[in-house]
Amino acid sequence: MKFKQITLFNVEKLTFKQGDVIYLQGDNGSGKSTLMKILAGLITPSEGQIISQGFAPKSWWQPDSLLGKAVYLHQHPYLFEGSVKYNLTYALNQLKTPASERNERMHQAINMAQLEDLLNHNASDLSGGERQRLAIARAWIIQPKLLMLDEPISNMDKQSQRLVLAMINQLKLDGTGLLISSHQICGLTALCQQHWHIKQRTIHTSMHVPTAETVHQTNTTELHYGTTD
Repeated sequence: MKFKQITLFNVEKLTFKQGDVIYLQGDNGSGKSTLMKILAGLITPSEGQIISQGFAPKSWWQPDSLLGKAVYLHQHPYLFEGSVKYNLTYALNQLKTPASERNERMHQAINMAQLEDLLNHNASDLSGGERQRLAIARAWIIQPKLLMLDEPISNMDKQSQRLVLAMINQLKLDGTGLLISSHQICGLTALCQQHWHIKQRTIHTSMHVPTAETVHQTNTTELHYGTTD
């Protein structure tokens, strides 16, 4: 991917499939969000191509077969104007499943995200943590094959973090492919089984996911103090 002839990142080959849970790491400006948008079909790479398999053929009006199937969720998610319930039911109505199954999934999402008392609130009035819980609940309802989460727990209170972690863990158990970008080693990264790291304009891949312990050991500096009369 290039911007104004400057290479943001490059990689010979990446594979992301349903069931994978990947931790995406990189400094600010390294291109994490851009990579996610490429994989979601929202933008095209400067060179190379995205090959998608296992999806239904795209309709004539769709610019990309990944749109709506590989879902990108920004850290400040877009919500529809209207109530919390409207945001959830809009996503629900896109599913071609029996009404009873849709209603059950709706109730599960509301319960997991603890949005019962907020259903009639306008989505624009929600706090940052509430907005993120709503956005993830909306994504959870439609059961995407691949979901990309861009800093999903940044600037979020502890209670919302716990709820979001439980929802993402449930998506993992459901077999959703997850690509999780986070600046911090936390409970979210502990769910991951692979590691992509954008550094020096290259995407490095590994089956070793960093933990809080390894990061602490790497960053530890010994300080020695002395006293004088």
